[in-house]
Amino acid sequence: MTAPTASLDARNRRVGLIGALIVAAMAGLAFASVPLYRIFCEATGFDGTTGRAATAPGPIAAGSVAVRFDANVAPNLAWRFEPEQERVVVRPGAKTQIFYDATNLTARNITGQAVYNVTPTQVGKYFSKIACFCFSEQTLKPGEHVRMPVVFFVDPKLKTDPGTRDIDEITLSYTFYPVESAAAGR
Repeated sequence: MTAPTASLDARNRRVGLIGALIVAAMAGLAFASVPLYRIFCEATGFDGTTGRAATAPGPIAAGSVAVRFDANVAPNLAWRFEPEQERVVVRPGAKTQIFYDATNLTARNITGQAVYNVTPTQVGKYFSKIACFCFSEQTLKPGEHVRMPVVFFVDPKLKTDPGTRDIDEITLSYTFYPVESAAAGR
């Protein structure tokens, strides 16, 4: 092999290695993007994503905000799902518990997972859940009816943020989707 050919082969190997590293990095980023996006949305309230909290913030602020509840079921999930009440009025900072009802309308076990958001979307960073059925998959036996609690609070900062202080109604919306898992066949 001549010197120019050896030099060309070394450069080609280096370019190939760099290309392979770029492809590996992009694949790694693709796999990490969903959890990173979820973390980003929960931290910032982006696109109506609510936060999670261990407890309510403590001091209860003056004023109130109405929270409306919405329930949806994917067309391929044979459940009835609805809030027990359509709307509550809460004081910012106060811990509130409400319930949704779900019924499996089939003769077999079905597992579902709820996805959620709030609207208007800019209030997502001020709406936090302490406990929610949406944090895990729910398996209902044939014909089973369950009450599913949601414990939440609206951060008092909602009323001091210029972008949200005039909002007097928030909608908390859930949609249940079927989950294909081992639990669904039991």
